Amino acid sequence: MKRREFIGLVGGVAATWPLAAHAQQRVPVPVIGFLRPTTAADAGHLVAALRQGLRESGYSADKFVLEARWAEGHSDRLPKLAAEFVSLPVAVIVGNTTAAMAAKAATTSVPIVFVTGTDPISEKLVTSISRPGGNITGVSFFDVPVTGKRLTLLRELVPKAEIIATLQDPNFSDAQIETREIETAANAIGVKIVAVKTSRAEDIDAAFSTAVRSGAAALLVGAGPFFNSRRSQLIGLAAFHAIPTSYFDSAFVDSGGLISYGSSITDAYRRAGVYVARILKGEKPGELPVELPTRFELAINLKTAKALGLAVPPGLLARADHVIE
Repeated sequence: MKRREFIGLVGGVAATWPLAAHAQQRVPVPVIGFLRPTTAADAGHLVAALRQGLRESGYSADKFVLEARWAEGHSDRLPKLAAEFVSLPVAVIVGNTTAAMAAKAATTSVPIVFVTGTDPISEKLVTSISRPGGNITGVSFFDVPVTGKRLTLLRELVPKAEIIATLQDPNFSDAQIETREIETAANAIGVKIVAVKTSRAEDIDAAFSTAVRSGAAALLVGAGPFFNSRRSQLIGLAAFHAIPTSYFDSAFVDSGGLISYGSSITDAYRRAGVYVARILKGEKPGELPVELPTRFELAINLKTAKALGLAVPPGLLARADHVIE
């Protein structure tokens, strides 16, 4: 080979080295922070739903990294965990009401997407639904106002129930609204309510026993993140005591619960994933309107009804959006 040709060949190869090295470098992917006051075991289905929303929006698993922080039932740990996300830093923080409040206090620059079952304005997450402003937006599955409807549907399923117990979390921010809805519906359908309250996991067993001893023929479980995190325990106790029980989310029915009515929490996290994707693509969170629930789902588990010896009225079954057979 002639010297001039050899030099030209080496020069050509050398010119490609930077391109080859650049091609081998991994393109940085955004880090999404998932913050929640519960344990990881309590929210696996919510994380999966968030990932689904991202995937539907073009963000497959290799296009982002999900970092999760769990307060393990100690909400006072949330501010420190939120600060960790800010210092990482993450591209977006996703959390429920209490987690989003901690994140909001920790940063005014990192985008925040909340998922809340309460009124986002009364919780002071935002000042406007249509234009949240700042670095925050989110999805609301606020369905406390339909609690009375849940009680009515439960009575329709158990028509001979003269006493219905309610299990409520006194620390739930909308507990008073929930109680008013229950009382109004109870007066309208002529049933007596036995209110049982607890906010500690270790007291739930005793709370169920209290409800059963009261002579209640059915039980309505109140809304809120505490009860949502105790799904398996609540369903197991309802089966153990053989008491027809109503829940606020269809995930309970999918797991063996009898009946639920409300806006899907799981779907709310999927929609939050869509919002995260839009933010990663350049949209500003403060310009994305808070999504409000538009659909309330009636779910019934026929297997559980049969185990309880309940005959589901045909009219109620016909109105169900989701049936487990």
